[in-house]
Amino acid sequence: MNTSILHPDIQEFIIQNTGADLTKLALQKNPFPDVEWILILNQIEARTKAKEKLPTWFSTSNIIYPSKISVEQTSSEKTAAYKADLISGQTLIDLTGGFGVDDYYFSKKFKAVTHCEINADLSDIVKHNFNQLEVKNCTFYSGDSINILEESDQKYDWIYIDPSRRNDAKGKVFMLKDCLPNVPELLDFYLEKADSILIKTAPLLDISAGLSELKNVKNIHIIALENEVKELLFEIHKNYSGEITIKTANILKEKTETFEFVLGEEMTFPLFDAPKKYLYEPNAAIMKSGGFDEVGLSFEIDKLHKHSHLYTSENLIDFPGRRFEIQKAISYNKNEMKIELANKQANITTRNFPETVENIRKKWKIKNGGNLYCFFTTDVKDNKIVLICTKII
Repeated sequence: MNTSILHPDIQEFIIQNTGADLTKLALQKNPFPDVEWILILNQIEARTKAKEKLPTWFSTSNIIYPSKISVEQTSSEKTAAYKADLISGQTLIDLTGGFGVDDYYFSKKFKAVTHCEINADLSDIVKHNFNQLEVKNCTFYSGDSINILEESDQKYDWIYIDPSRRNDAKGKVFMLKDCLPNVPELLDFYLEKADSILIKTAPLLDISAGLSELKNVKNIHIIALENEVKELLFEIHKNYSGEITIKTANILKEKTETFEFVLGEEMTFPLFDAPKKYLYEPNAAIMKSGGFDEVGLSFEIDKLHKHSHLYTSENLIDFPGRRFEIQKAISYNKNEMKIELANKQANITTRNFPETVENIRKKWKIKNGGNLYCFFTTDVKDNKIVLICTKII
């Protein structure tokens, strides 16, 4: 860890240039010749990225940032805070501590948190930052987390792991066994050290693939931020063998949309119908969950088609996703498209439709934007239709 960047003049320079054009800045002469220019530029770049993602770090003085990749890969404060509300206890050990954002929030819920990080420099940075952030209940270990667990007799309430993909796994189907640490291989060992484990994975992991590699899974959490899926969480409890619950959360500025269902639970089939007055599009977390039938049944709304994943109702309801009022439903043919949409402006979404958004825009000369929202989809009778809607805020 290079502490020279903590000099008050350098810190002031970093603050003043946060958000500046780094390409232009890099061409300037280094005003602090005793410190590498690239180090200062890296701090400016990382702090700029932290402004929205990590406001607590951004607003705290004398924070040291690691590489911009570490900042990009770390949890946002919003998802970290959500995670910390899911679990609680006396002790937690984070086997892949990274920049420590998750542990900052875990420290508010647990009496003692242990941060393990294989990169010694990053471990020192987090330790320094936690002093600045006034976190007093976190212990830091640098080294391989397997060795740290093996050398300790302590048993923890929770183990938290955020495995990273190995570089040689590029191009392969994403599996947990292709990550470090190899959680499936080490799971029995981990369960000797804690009765509960929370595993964070990238959103591109297939849920069924994750379940095929793991055991004792009780809950799977799908966390989206502003309708973009950011994390999957597999919650494991020793000796658990009951039903698995999928819990989705879409964290928005003013609220968090939640929806949950039991995986594989027997249920009646959803109802299908033609478009009614209102249209509903599930948020990204629900789309990732695959709980499309469960949504229709839970909210008592009709599906347009088995594979369309759009829903409709005569009366407006609260819904975890986007809501629209259908102004007109037309058949997808040359005559209707010429009359209603050709050469106009609209936001386009396709669901269970054979053409891409790009092809539709080009074919009918539809400009992007405006107040109209058009869904190109397939109805219950397998007809290709277009729903021309206005968005309900």
